[in-house]
Amino acid sequence: MTTKAKLLAVTLDCAEPRKLAAFYHEVTGLDIQYSEDEYAAVGDGTTNIYFGRVPGRKPAAWPGEGKQFHLDFRVPDVDKAVGEYVALGATRPDFQPGVTEEGTGWVVLRDPEGHLFCVCPERS
Repeated sequence: MTTKAKLLAVTLDCAEPRKLAAFYHEVTGLDIQYSEDEYAAVGDGTTNIYFGRVPGRKPAAWPGEGKQFHLDFRVPDVDKAVGEYVALGATRPDFQPGVTEEGTGWVVLRDPEGHLFCVCPERS
């Protein structure tokens, strides 16, 4: 049997770890566990996001072939959360596959360094 691994964290490459940790602290409410120029972390002991400094990192195009991952977050009110996250420095790309004629299913945003994340409604 294969040894089962427990996910410790997702690490995002970025130019300014301290700044990105502060952004995700506001978005998620996760505690800032560590914050330096080269490395930062937010988490609650179970869910963790780490940020490592990579000078010159360029975000992937959206939509495009270079996208390798994105984060998904559930919120009680998508429109309200999107407005708050944009006020914190996120941007809203034009291409929105989760917005249909019936309304908003989910919204794709870019964090201040261009990483994609989706703002999803809570399940009924």
